[in-house]
Amino acid sequence: MLATIRLISAADHAQQGASSTVLGLANDADPRTISLDGTTRIDLHFPKFTDGRAYSQAFMLRRRLRFGGEIRATGDVLVDQVVQMQRSGFDSAVLRDDQDASFVQRQFDRFPVFYQGDAVTTAPRFDRAEA
Repeated sequence: MLATIRLISAADHAQQGASSTVLGLANDADPRTISLDGTTRIDLHFPKFTDGRAYSQAFMLRRRLRFGGEIRATGDVLVDQVVQMQRSGFDSAVLRDDQDASFVQRQFDRFPVFYQGDAVTTAPRFDRAEA
């Protein structure tokens, strides 16, 4: 499986800055309570890698609220988290400065398929054409 999550450098992320179509969402906010009208990107924040509330937010945005824009992971993002981030609905991630982006594809190669469905591929493995 090829990595499809896009990695953004911290410098590029900072340079892109805020705009009226980008929404930064705290990890304790309920996505159901905000208006997504005109939003093209939502930045979900991981204050530390052990805090996984942004995974739930991404899943809710993608599956329940049908958000079709970009969902970006920011904060304390590690290489080890990127596969699960993609499965939860993230499109892009800003890795922590001490992380080596060249290791990301190795994570996707290590876990090429999953039995259960996810935010992106909802059907379980047994119910997919390629199974």
